[in-house]
Amino acid sequence: MTSLSKTSTQQIRSDFLEFFRSKGHTIVPSAPLVPGNDPTLLFTNSGMVQFKDVFLGAEKRSYVRAADVQRCLRAGGKHNDLDSVGYTARHHTFFEMLGNWSFGDYFKKEAIEWAWELLTGVWKLPAERLLVTVYHTDDEAYALWHDLIGIPPERIVRIGDNKGAPYASDNFWQMADTGPCGPCTEIFYDHGAHIAGGPPGSPDEDGDRFIEIWNLVFMQFDRQADGTLVPLPAPCVDTGMGLERLAAILQHVHTNYEIDLFQALIAKAAELTGTADTENKSLRVIADHIRACAFLIVDGVLPSNEGRGYVLRRIIRRALRHGWMLGVRQPFFHKMVATLSALMGDAYPELPAAQALVVRALQAEEERFAETLDSGMRIFDEVAARAGAAGTIPGADAFRLYDTYGFPVDLTADIARERGLSVDMAGFEAAMEQQRETARAAGKFAGGATLPADLVAQLSPTGFLGYDHLDAGGLQVVAILKDGRPVDAISEGDEATVLLDRTPFYAESGGQVGDTGQLVEQGVEFEVGDTQKLAGQFHGHVGRLAKGALKLGDHVLASVDGGRRAATILNHSATHLLHAALREVLGTHVQQKGSLVAPDRLRFDFSHFQPLTAAELAEIERRVNAQIRANHAAEVHHMGMQEALDFGAMALFGEKYGENVRVLKMGDYSTELCGGTHVGRTGDIGLFKIVAEGGVSAGVRRLEALTGQGALDYVAAAEQRLQDAAAVLGGNAGDVVDKVRALAERQKKLERELEALRAKAASGATADLAGSAQEVNGVKVLAARLEGFDAKALRDAVDRLKQQLGDAVVVLAGASGGKAALVAGVSGGAAGRVKAGELLAHVASQIGGKGGGRPDLAQGGGEDGPALATALQGVRDWVAERLN
Repeated sequence: MTSLSKTSTQQIRSDFLEFFRSKGHTIVPSAPLVPGNDPTLLFTNSGMVQFKDVFLGAEKRSYVRAADVQRCLRAGGKHNDLDSVGYTARHHTFFEMLGNWSFGDYFKKEAIEWAWELLTGVWKLPAERLLVTVYHTDDEAYALWHDLIGIPPERIVRIGDNKGAPYASDNFWQMADTGPCGPCTEIFYDHGAHIAGGPPGSPDEDGDRFIEIWNLVFMQFDRQADGTLVPLPAPCVDTGMGLERLAAILQHVHTNYEIDLFQALIAKAAELTGTADTENKSLRVIADHIRACAFLIVDGVLPSNEGRGYVLRRIIRRALRHGWMLGVRQPFFHKMVATLSALMGDAYPELPAAQALVVRALQAEEERFAETLDSGMRIFDEVAARAGAAGTIPGADAFRLYDTYGFPVDLTADIARERGLSVDMAGFEAAMEQQRETARAAGKFAGGATLPADLVAQLSPTGFLGYDHLDAGGLQVVAILKDGRPVDAISEGDEATVLLDRTPFYAESGGQVGDTGQLVEQGVEFEVGDTQKLAGQFHGHVGRLAKGALKLGDHVLASVDGGRRAATILNHSATHLLHAALREVLGTHVQQKGSLVAPDRLRFDFSHFQPLTAAELAEIERRVNAQIRANHAAEVHHMGMQEALDFGAMALFGEKYGENVRVLKMGDYSTELCGGTHVGRTGDIGLFKIVAEGGVSAGVRRLEALTGQGALDYVAAAEQRLQDAAAVLGGNAGDVVDKVRALAERQKKLERELEALRAKAASGATADLAGSAQEVNGVKVLAARLEGFDAKALRDAVDRLKQQLGDAVVVLAGASGGKAALVAGVSGGAAGRVKAGELLAHVASQIGGKGGGRPDLAQGGGEDGPALATALQGVRDWVAERLN
């Protein structure tokens, strides 16, 4: 244990964990930033997320006390601090939370005692600098602070419902709109009277003088969707202390950005950007964002245009924007990773293990952003041209540059000023707010089926019989849900979810779809259309009562659709072999990003930064089929989590594993943690055939494949198509390639001949047209329609006419299939006085179309019809007005 003298962040982590180890707590590793099997949260935003099912009573651990240092992210969904990062003393996207928990063991007294002992006894914080808050009705917590700890009343603040609704309080904590919640007590540190701000609960509480450092949450309730509070099976303790805030105090600095960890990251950012002023806010943003981006990628998130990937992309581009503001025009952000890994790799060994992947992903996104800047500049030119005499770029256009092209609005404003323009910032902010509303709505992840906490407490986990049996009798109905609420019975025609004490039905998880089938007893038939896992350990048979009546306590025979299950397990086992083959052929950076294992196909998403070549696909397919022919036994082993990892098992991101896990091993080729159902031997798969490859998002590819009879049917169909093609070509399957090649060469020859004939015809047509040009103020004006001319032929014709006529304005139209193509050109003395883009837009607007381009050449289109002739006839008068 250490004193207050400049305690490092690494030492603080160690002190905290060792203190609670001495109090009988089990030290657990940090959970990933992506919550395992929890659709209600975008990211892990607090230390208790990984224990949510424990609080609900749906999961049991081998320990009742735990402590850890949890990595957290608040940059999307309900908890979002992104826009404050870099501009306040303590806001971050990524932060570390020190936490200790009790699962029905100790409660308020011990939590308060130990918090005080650690702060004042171990870290030697002066007691007179600490004050606490309690929920206004929590007299028990108040008495413990006053009578047991000895804090005077003036330093204990009662906080009521100060957020506009019952239980909406700074001192009533909940992690989401539903789920575990309860009153809390917060510990604040007083930085001193020389810092502006008042104590919590006062009008100026938002100042920086009094800083919350530790929140002790007393989890007593499960908040339902309708707002009601249901008591949890056993009161629990959930605490959270911000490592960065505590480090600032223990290192005698005022802001989090002055602690040792951030100072090292800021120094690296200053070096990479060539910035001498290390107090620059942009350096703070870059230092904060590298942690969030790196750990998101470590935990399986890659940049994309939706969901978590979109949040990551936004954070990356915000960091790059600040690099741009510091004058950086080359990729630099990915070069921060090595420094971060050196600083935090001891605490989080998964970071150095994935360092190469993180660097590659960030560098790819930086290069992509450079491309968007180029695209954005082109769009900016168009936007600036439209602004014209008005002198102001509309906010909607500035937002489109930002949202679609990743073009920072301050960059838009800078370039606008250089051209004598301004930006409608109010309009931009209005568009941004509309996007925020959309994002907030999208951030409310829809939860899956749930069970009330009181029902969970009454039930035992469903016994799964499906590894060995597809049929089982004497199974008891232990719960029935109708419209999400428990009922005692259902009648014929009712749709419901039925829970049994045991079942052979596999509940959807790990990418494998849920089983279908029937639950029957005498006079009763319940058709199971899906099987879902509820509260992590209960199998819900979702379906419709086709016959009879079903009530609690009834016993049924459960029968799984065996053919559907058999086809599914072929695909599931094949995904394991495919995963191993991908890592062999492409590299160990490949990580599974999702899968679908259905009876008719398999789909496998994985991290990779470029499309797979035909040779790579062929090699992957060859390797999987080689393992199938080897006919390895599919061995199942049950062991502890660490034992499984030592055994060589691969764990998948986004999956939630217990302390004891199931390991599937197929030869020496594939060893993975998996709770799914599988073949007995790899030879059962029969044949593996890849049928599609494509991109899902940046850095994520998708393969689709077939196995067994489905693969054989696919090959047979492909052979039949080859035979049909051979018959059309007048040969056999063996010489199809040669005949197609000869046919392609012949087509190219004919296309060249056709192009030559078109050019000759166009030359003749333009020669005839030149004579029909009308002179207006010394400029030849020509507007005509040419039959059979496409846009390219029209451009060639306009170029020839400009050369023939000299000082000229030419508009040509060609039509096909009810659509008209338009090309306009200006040359010689007309240039500068007549702009082709404006002329083309004028003509196109009369035929329901649009167009534009350079002052000397423009093109567009619209509808073919009588209006086209009228529009062409009006060209001479329009040009005359410009030349007068």
